[in-house]
Amino acid sequence: MGTTDQPRSGSQAVERAVHLLNCFEDDPELSISRLAHLAGVPVSTAHRLAQALVRGRLLEQDPVTDRYRVGHGLAALARPAMSRLGLESAAPHMYALAAGIKITATLSVADCDDAVTVFEARPPVLFCEHQLPRPRRPLRASATGRALLAFGPVDSGLRTDLDAVRRKGFAAEEFEFEDGADTDPIRSIAVPVFGRDRQVWGALGVQARSARLDEALVREILPAMHGIATRIGSVVQNGGCPTGR
Repeated sequence: MGTTDQPRSGSQAVERAVHLLNCFEDDPELSISRLAHLAGVPVSTAHRLAQALVRGRLLEQDPVTDRYRVGHGLAALARPAMSRLGLESAAPHMYALAAGIKITATLSVADCDDAVTVFEARPPVLFCEHQLPRPRRPLRASATGRALLAFGPVDSGLRTDLDAVRRKGFAAEEFEFEDGADTDPIRSIAVPVFGRDRQVWGALGVQARSARLDEALVREILPAMHGIATRIGSVVQNGGCPTGR
């Protein structure tokens, strides 16, 4: 996007507003300067668009910090989609799993070449930020993505890796936490969720520090994850973009 604050047509203004909303995918609260930087627009443009979105209840502004966050209006608009996809029915199963294993449980679906988190259930105890995955990750570079790929259309470029996932019934990965302050890597595991048509619908994942989510704990919680994945699969509806496209 350009760096000048020139008048825009109606469709261009809408596109900019949508782009602004998408900036909140990775961060729940943003200052106007940070929002402008992420959107690639001048601060004056970001402020004008953000205020319009506040008036439309799609964003709200914290009266103390002046930071912006997703508004109740946007959450209300999302409810029909959550109901259509079956996420409201899946929520009790997700929270039961999170409480039982004391780790945040997430649901991800394929959005073309990415695995996108559509729901997360945090445990009532022992929660920490290391348990939260990035909202969007490449299918080929994440445990949830490989769980989606392994049980979807065959990707010849990952045949060996995907064969191993299919044999084990789950995908795993280890990576460094983004802030670089911790020495323990993060371990993530994911199992497929099959819809009622027996096609892969999504992936159920958990992640934590590898010192906590060690091999023994992985073996202990996998049966519970597979059981919850089966229950979720019985209530979700098909949708989204095919994997590996």
